[in-house]
Amino acid sequence: MIPELVLSQQRGPVLLLTFNRPDVLNAWTNELEDVYFDLLAAADDDPDVRAIVITGAGRGFCSGADLSNLKNVGDVSDEDLVRPRSREFPTSLRKPLIGAINGVAAGLGFVEALYCDVRFGSSATRFTTAFAKRGLIAEYGISWMLPRLVGRSRATDLLLSSRMVGADEAYRIGLIDHLVDGDVVEAAVAYAAEIAANCSPTSLSVMKSQLSADETGTFDESTQRAETLMVNAFRGPDVVEGVASHLERRPPNFPSLSVRSSHVSL
Repeated sequence: MIPELVLSQQRGPVLLLTFNRPDVLNAWTNELEDVYFDLLAAADDDPDVRAIVITGAGRGFCSGADLSNLKNVGDVSDEDLVRPRSREFPTSLRKPLIGAINGVAAGLGFVEALYCDVRFGSSATRFTTAFAKRGLIAEYGISWMLPRLVGRSRATDLLLSSRMVGADEAYRIGLIDHLVDGDVVEAAVAYAAEIAANCSPTSLSVMKSQLSADETGTFDESTQRAETLMVNAFRGPDVVEGVASHLERRPPNFPSLSVRSSHVSL
């Protein structure tokens, strides 16, 4: 039997997705990408999923593109590089995407880690951009994301050198947000479960869109946008439930997100 390329496990309101090519450190293929993106799209519309955690099977998170598929890379056409969904698809999710970076994240694996909203790591976590060592360029938006995360100078260092960054440095410069001593997957799932139990899905979705929109523009534009969104929030059910649950000293019961039409028939 052909093993599943991405394992899917429901952990209460948290969906745990695991890249499952451990013999090649979960090297990325188009087939793995299609399965992963299908699962993300389904999870984004599933009312029983409030947060998503991704990790890798075995010793690695993702070692980047499977180079064994690129032996004839010089003959690749433009059409061969076109995918059904854009590679930055994970950034369009409305729900929290938490990375449990359990080992090496290299090249495209590094990019996929950066697409996560929050990243957990352990002593085994390592990062390398790798692109320059393969004759490639800064792919899939990493030249936009990385400077905003670690600063332009550090981003330049990591891209030009392709050096390996260990867990302590990764935590210090902001590549990972939580450095844990124990099981990185369990820590990430516990964090996601806490969000799922206590936070409004609508609030989380709107905040993610705010963070994305506010990457550019001015402070005044951000506050004006927030004013409109705040009015909308006060007209919705989540504020009523959030206040009531606090005053009544009980867990909140926020409504799930509606199905997004753009995910239909994917």
